[in-house]
Amino acid sequence: MEIIEAIILGAVQGLTEFLPVSSSGHLQLAKALLGVEIEENLTFDVMLHAATVLSTIVVLWAEIWGLLKGLFMRGMNDEKALVIKLIISMIPIGIVGLVFKNQIDAMLSADYIMVIVGAMLLLTALLLSFAYYAHPRPKASISYRDAFIIGLSQAVASMPGLSRSGTTIATGLLLGNNKAAVATFSFLMVLAPIIGQSLLDIMDGGMALTGIGVVPLLAGFVTAFVVGCLACRFMINIVKRGRLIWFALYCAVVGCVAICSYIL
Repeated sequence: MEIIEAIILGAVQGLTEFLPVSSSGHLQLAKALLGVEIEENLTFDVMLHAATVLSTIVVLWAEIWGLLKGLFMRGMNDEKALVIKLIISMIPIGIVGLVFKNQIDAMLSADYIMVIVGAMLLLTALLLSFAYYAHPRPKASISYRDAFIIGLSQAVASMPGLSRSGTTIATGLLLGNNKAAVATFSFLMVLAPIIGQSLLDIMDGGMALTGIGVVPLLAGFVTAFVVGCLACRFMINIVKRGRLIWFALYCAVVGCVAICSYIL
């Protein structure tokens, strides 16, 4: 893998992990354009995900530190309640990861993957549009029930092309939750699943540098981290301002292009 390819893929991962446009779908599109089979190199894939996890921790460090301090206080408090809600939200994706991992991996290597990615991007556009135009009754905080429903949406977003952040944020907004709270919750709830999945991948396949050197690996990591930090901050502000409709339009256009690229 060339350094410039690693930088491009790192930028795609860092940007699309947080923007509601599907990181998996865009990595498939970038892979097709560059001719790089990144899923065949486990090390590079794990490093990109580690970079986006690190960027999430950096951007949301104040919230994470507050949760950690709250856990060591006596009695029940808001921080402990939020941690419980985060754990509840992770249950569905944990089940999907354990039960359907092989089927999802097989789907990624299928000849018709662009059709799946395109269809899921169109579904992402539909969800973002609903979230933009719907005006549900506002709630004071994310409930335990809502946390589980948002977790279910994250599990469904395992489908290639269906944006995880877009799906979870749209679901939270449709349930009537605060925009800033939903954005923060969406980014916090993915930390443990990504770390857990990366550890499972390492245990299954090891960490080989086949087809990629140390310099491209570091270039991809640094790029994904820097772009991820910027994208995370940007996305939180975008959700607060309620401008998800532009991402819906983008997903609709890219989804149509992906489907047409397979048909034509």
